[in-house]
Amino acid sequence: MKRHFEDVQLGSIELFCLAAEASSFTAAAQVAGVTPAAVSRSISRLEERLGSRLFVRTTRSIRLTDSGRTYFEQCRQALTQLVEARQEVMGAQRVPSGQLRISVPTTYAHHRLLPLLPKFRALYPHVSVDIHISNRNIDFVAEGYDLAIRVRAQPDPSLIARLLEDAELVVVAAPAYLQRAGTPQTLQELALHECIQFELPSNGRRIPWLFQVQGQEQAFAGEAGYSISQDVLGGVTLAKHGAGLFQTYKFIVEQELADGTLVEVLKPFGGRSRPFTLLYPHGRYVSHRVPAFVDFLLACRDEWAAS
Repeated sequence: MKRHFEDVQLGSIELFCLAAEASSFTAAAQVAGVTPAAVSRSISRLEERLGSRLFVRTTRSIRLTDSGRTYFEQCRQALTQLVEARQEVMGAQRVPSGQLRISVPTTYAHHRLLPLLPKFRALYPHVSVDIHISNRNIDFVAEGYDLAIRVRAQPDPSLIARLLEDAELVVVAAPAYLQRAGTPQTLQELALHECIQFELPSNGRRIPWLFQVQGQEQAFAGEAGYSISQDVLGGVTLAKHGAGLFQTYKFIVEQELADGTLVEVLKPFGGRSRPFTLLYPHGRYVSHRVPAFVDFLLACRDEWAAS
């Protein structure tokens, strides 16, 4: 077999893939532990060998050329296979260890993820867990996250996405509020009620309530004396204390619905949901602790689905 590569060239290919995924020489340098100038020089040498420009460079950003995009897709797959082969030879059964850094939104943290972590650490005591609870988007490379859980995650070719659940939405209110204001029977009657709203912290836009009417999705955006941003659980607390109606995920209020603290209304128009997705980078950046956590969380997901 003819020799095609040397270690220096393989290193340049890996730096190229890092820069392509991050759209930044600086971010690629942080991951690789080198300087941005070293990344730039390495990729320039690679472009000379290929006889083709891989990036369009400006003073503020980089983006792949058409040739660069094609080369990136092929190289990413090849590097992943190389790492998987190395792991198989070295023994992928090594005990997971080190720090696992996870970003998760408030609702999913308190009502899904955090209660599971003691069980995970009992299985993998050499793994420490750093939890960032926030609803904002993150940069995996620049901020050093291993995994993230997001609602309505947008497709990203640099990340693997695993659906955790389609979380059912319900409208709830305290019995005291319903006794005072009445129980709505139709969506039109919502205009007569205090409908607590949640605002996206990024742009202040209110999240519309979702309903199903004769098999079709229908959105409701009401006016309210109360609006919440950053933490959805604030809307649940307001509803529990009689402030008004609130649409939230059923898994958040299951206990309150069971003990009567909250009551579900407008059931005939329910059935809508939003997806929560587990996201993590492709294989060559993944340590043993990441697939261990992914397998653990997906097993818990299957238990939720069965219950």
